[in-house]
Amino acid sequence: MTIKLTSPQLRGARAMLNWTVRDLASRTDVHRNTISAFENGKTEPNSATLQVLRRALEAAGVEFTNGEQPGVRLKK
Repeated sequence: MTIKLTSPQLRGARAMLNWTVRDLASRTDVHRNTISAFENGKTEPNSATLQVLRRALEAAGVEFTNGEQPGVRLKK
């Protein structure tokens, strides 16, 4: 099952890792403007871009949760 990444989850994940938009961009080769626009609700990146962002954050120890209230947490 593919978890849909939401903009609040992305912001929360970055905050938990203490990563800036620039940090995430450098780790994913996704332009920082694309990340910022998604986080601010101005655009919805394609599914491949969202997958790249999600995988980078998961590799750093983030776990995304979905359901009625999508969330994010650090893995134990």
